[in-house]
Amino acid sequence: MAPSPEGVASPHNQVGSSLEGNDTLPFTHAGGNPYRPRQDSNLRPCLGSNETDYLALLSFKSMITHDPNEVLTSWNHSFHFCDWSGISCGKRHKRVTVLQLDSQGLDGSLSPHVGNLSFLRELFLSNNSFQGTIPLEVGRLSRLRGLYFSENNFSGVIPANLSGCSNLEVLSLAQNKLTGSIPKEMSLLPKLTHLLIHYNNLTGGIRPFLGNITSMEGFLAVGNPLGGSIPDTLGLWKSLRGFGAGDCNLYGSIPHFIFNLSLLVNFSLSENHLTGSLPSETGDQLPNLELLQLWGNELNGVLPPSISNCSRLRHFEMSFNNFSGKLTINFSKLGDINKIILNYNNFHQRGEADDMR
Repeated sequence: MAPSPEGVASPHNQVGSSLEGNDTLPFTHAGGNPYRPRQDSNLRPCLGSNETDYLALLSFKSMITHDPNEVLTSWNHSFHFCDWSGISCGKRHKRVTVLQLDSQGLDGSLSPHVGNLSFLRELFLSNNSFQGTIPLEVGRLSRLRGLYFSENNFSGVIPANLSGCSNLEVLSLAQNKLTGSIPKEMSLLPKLTHLLIHYNNLTGGIRPFLGNITSMEGFLAVGNPLGGSIPDTLGLWKSLRGFGAGDCNLYGSIPHFIFNLSLLVNFSLSENHLTGSLPSETGDQLPNLELLQLWGNELNGVLPPSISNCSRLRHFEMSFNNFSGKLTINFSKLGDINKIILNYNNFHQRGEADDMR
């Protein structure tokens, strides 16, 4: 199962939380410590047709240069590989279905033989120090549902053949050193719900073909020099709950379709070069909106009074723009609001405006 949608983090005061927080799955190990293996009565594992998984895991281990927690110590002939630390296997075929080694301080590169773990459904390697490029062989994992590589030192481009992971629901590549553009082949992932690529060095814009991923629920690209504008094709993301593209060097106006995505919870486009005004119906179709961050742009016009209808709004940040006119938003209708930042605009002085009721 992919994690449930979470809040979109922002570059301004980091409101919300990342999907990477606590991505844990049940282990098949006995005892309370998931990194403590169960010793097999047979010292030499009976591998049979599962030798491919066994050899792939040994190759994975061979490319780790630093294992401060000694989590891979159990990866030896004394235990069946299904009982190795961080491994979960299917009950029927005894093939590896989950590899969970996040936050273990591992250093090294990722073995291309990981692509031989053909039954793998979840791959958790976040918050380590993996280096080098993402092996092309990862694209052979057709059963993979979750790929978590965030908070490492991966470099190079996002492999186009990740499109071979046809069951992928969550792709988390955040906080690495990835370059290049979002490959067009991403549009061939029909089940993708979360694309998390924030804090890399990606360019080439938010590509229009991404709109073809109609299952998208969370898109987070904060802190990449993407450039370009927001394509209208993203209006096909009818299930979108979180969108964050702050500090992405974006230009143009905010497409009006954004304000018709009724499931939207978090929306952040801070620190860009966006222009134009907000439509008068901005708040009429956003009953679930909790975070709206548009600070640090070049937006103008009045703040639509319809924002008063966003009854769940908690964070409203519009500072450092060119908004003007009277403040006619009825903030008293926003019972959950706890942050309003409107400074550095051109509003009427208090007393001349209708005030923040």
